[in-house]
Amino acid sequence: MDIKRNYYEDIELFKSNTILVWSILFLIFLAILPWLVMKYHLLGLSVYIVNLITVHAIVAVGLNILVGFTGQISMGHAGFFAIGAFTTVIFVLNVGLPFYLALPLGGFISSIFGFLLGLPALRLKGPYLAIATLGFGMAVTTTIKHLEFFGGRMGLQAPKLYLFGTPMKDIHFYYMIMIIAVIMVIGAVKLIKTRVGRAFIAIRDSDIAAEAMGVNLTYYKTLAFAVSAFYTGVAGGLYAFILGFINPESFHLIMSITFLAMVVVGGLGSIMGSIAGATLMTYLDIKLQAIQDISLIGPALVTFSQKYMSVAGISNIAVIVYGLIMILIVLFEPLGIFGFWIRTKRYWKTWPF
Repeated sequence: MDIKRNYYEDIELFKSNTILVWSILFLIFLAILPWLVMKYHLLGLSVYIVNLITVHAIVAVGLNILVGFTGQISMGHAGFFAIGAFTTVIFVLNVGLPFYLALPLGGFISSIFGFLLGLPALRLKGPYLAIATLGFGMAVTTTIKHLEFFGGRMGLQAPKLYLFGTPMKDIHFYYMIMIIAVIMVIGAVKLIKTRVGRAFIAIRDSDIAAEAMGVNLTYYKTLAFAVSAFYTGVAGGLYAFILGFINPESFHLIMSITFLAMVVVGGLGSIMGSIAGATLMTYLDIKLQAIQDISLIGPALVTFSQKYMSVAGISNIAVIVYGLIMILIVLFEPLGIFGFWIRTKRYWKTWPF
């Protein structure tokens, strides 16, 4: 029987030697992944795409802390993403701070705005909170767009980063981003197992019952927004230097919806589900942009677009397919990819009965 005899057994990172071994093997796989991608072009991936997936995974983990574990919806995370991206670039470009200091500072400033946005969450729920966070995201991008300090509508050019005197390439960014992502994922897993994480879950299940048990709703709701914004701000800083150029027009409403979709498709209340959702959604988004190049399906869609739509309509087909995939996943597996994993694991545990 799996009986927990003390609190430390409940919060330990590796609950069994099996999980420890698989975790080590997974880290080894991550270490050699860029070389496999460059040599064998796995699934049409590139190191740049893997970097982008990792950045989105950090955002999804942070957003899941807020939405999946605390039950507070947000449709304005593109705003935190933009704040992290622009402040990190400004700290490096104008202030002259090294990147390893500018990145957490950008995340910290995002967390301050997250704390401020969390204040309305004390009185708002459901669609009302969604509208409030949506307004925040739109206000951030509009403000950045009209301030020359942030480059205005033209945006900012991120300075090059150097490693031992040579400009960093995608593979160098990969290892830097992956180390940061692993640390932040472990931090999220440990956070959920602590007293703070239990308070988040209690608020999600019933804030009235949580308050009756002594949980400070004001503190923990604003803390959830701040922690989630910090993750997103750090991811935004990494995103800026991956792209090399950022423009306020890039941080739009659809980006916030996509972040939320990653969490829902991956599985609410699951850290690994967040990573899986970010991986799937980012990969599909990139690959469907070139849907006309897919063998058999691509030419058929081009013909359909030319016959029944405008020639430019082929780009909208990618968005339609992307939306249908999200609908099917949520419709047939409400718990997302994590729910599918649970079903698969239960099946093999009871096989062949």
